[in-house]
Amino acid sequence: MLDHTKARLLLVLALTALTGCVGLPQQQKSDFVKPVYPSPPDEARFYWQEMLTSSADVELEEEDKAMERWLTGTNRQATGLGKPFDVSVYQGKAYVSDNARREIVVFDRAGHKFQRIGTEDDAKFRQPFAIDHDLAGNLYVIDGGLKQALIFDAEGNYVKRLGSKEMFDRPSGIAVSPDGSRLFIVDTAGVSSPNHRVRVFNPVSGEHLFDFGTRGTEPGQFNLPKNAAYGSDGLLYVNDSGNFRIQVFNPEDGSFIRSVGSIGRTRGNFARPKGIAIDPAGNLYVADAAFGNFQIFNPDGQLLMFVGGRGAAGGPGQYMLPAGLDVDEDGRVYMVDQFFSKVEVFRPAAVGEDEGYFKVLKERVKREE
Repeated sequence: MLDHTKARLLLVLALTALTGCVGLPQQQKSDFVKPVYPSPPDEARFYWQEMLTSSADVELEEEDKAMERWLTGTNRQATGLGKPFDVSVYQGKAYVSDNARREIVVFDRAGHKFQRIGTEDDAKFRQPFAIDHDLAGNLYVIDGGLKQALIFDAEGNYVKRLGSKEMFDRPSGIAVSPDGSRLFIVDTAGVSSPNHRVRVFNPVSGEHLFDFGTRGTEPGQFNLPKNAAYGSDGLLYVNDSGNFRIQVFNPEDGSFIRSVGSIGRTRGNFARPKGIAIDPAGNLYVADAAFGNFQIFNPDGQLLMFVGGRGAAGGPGQYMLPAGLDVDEDGRVYMVDQFFSKVEVFRPAAVGEDEGYFKVLKERVKREE
């Protein structure tokens, strides 16, 4: 590896050799226009903001290394996503579960850091699926291979685990109450099992509190439930994927309240519903793998709009296998696509690119430098 002096000297020599021979390549202005939703002339509600695929999207490259790469024609080395499944955002940091890499990766854009969780011997994952945070920043991960929920503190340190292989058939979804007092684990089960249900725990004591749901099509019953989200309205939302609906429950006792959606191929319906999330205003967001988008419903269950679409190129707003999604404290939406191994970020029109927690964290980083 070249030291700083050698790198600068090599650059000077290279530039001298090139002078008078060929012109230096100039930075080309990009004609890329970030997508807007809905499209003009309708009023903009969301803007595509960025795409996260690897550590290179957040980590700054040292000047000398960039010079060396330019001179040698080599690509930048980075740690990329393998097969992302879910995303949970806490104070501007995006946590992504990765099935292929068997870990949780953290994109800290303001701090320019890329962190990996679950690499220690006592906290290794087998199949990390859904993830969620409480208000204290504790991270909760459901592992479908271990059939356990693993808990980490706000710094990414392993704390404890809950559950066992005897307690679940196919756990896939997880949600936690904001105060961290109740943990909801969704058991997808299977076609030969009646245990299509949500199991509720006290994550502090590890006590199993109660269950709700069984296999069926009636209100309060499930058919291959997958994901869950604890809403800003204090209610629990569960993706009842096999019944093509989102069911809403009282988290205190698991009593059914209402449902949203039905099977169909038109807007407002579901075909392959995946990740769900609730924004600070109580609107419901549902990713659908068949449509390649996420749909937004108001608290009354009425469709407001959709964002994205299917696309083989994998460009901004294009998806082939959308999975998890989350909405952060500022209303930004984070969408996972497993096929293209990416997480895309959309910001509401009322929020600037560097506003909210982005701005707070950047100012904090500057003070610490």
